[in-house]
Amino acid sequence: MNPYDADIVVWSERQGELLRRRAAGDLVNETELDWVNIAEEIESSGRTERSALRSHIATVLEHLIKLQASAATDPRNGCKETINRARDDIDRALIDSPSMRRLVAGIIAAETPRSARQVTRSLALHGEQSVVDVASLTFTEDQVLADWFPASA
Repeated sequence: MNPYDADIVVWSERQGELLRRRAAGDLVNETELDWVNIAEEIESSGRTERSALRSHIATVLEHLIKLQASAATDPRNGCKETINRARDDIDRALIDSPSMRRLVAGIIAAETPRSARQVTRSLALHGEQSVVDVASLTFTEDQVLADWFPASA
């Protein structure tokens, strides 16, 4: 079994050490550098960051929709707290990877219908009917990213 498949932590530490030595000008055994899996891990890191951003945006959308769709009064502050935490996570992700900012509008457009369906299912589980047509709700980047809550909240 190759080291990558046997223990990715040991593999990554070794590959990092080899790459740092090579970058410093030291001679390393090129056959020890697992270029195919190094490239895969680098690409995977980007996918992971995009997936996390998508998840945080979906969390904001879901709770913004709940604030508009649910007649219940008790969970409103909890929804706002969840939105604020997810917005902080989005902010950190965009600080760490500013290039992802260009993805935000597309993620909002893709995740809004999914979040609306999730809210519809959630309300049904709690015996609630939506007070608005959740499928018609839309949100701007500013509404998702900034300190904004629906008037009904």
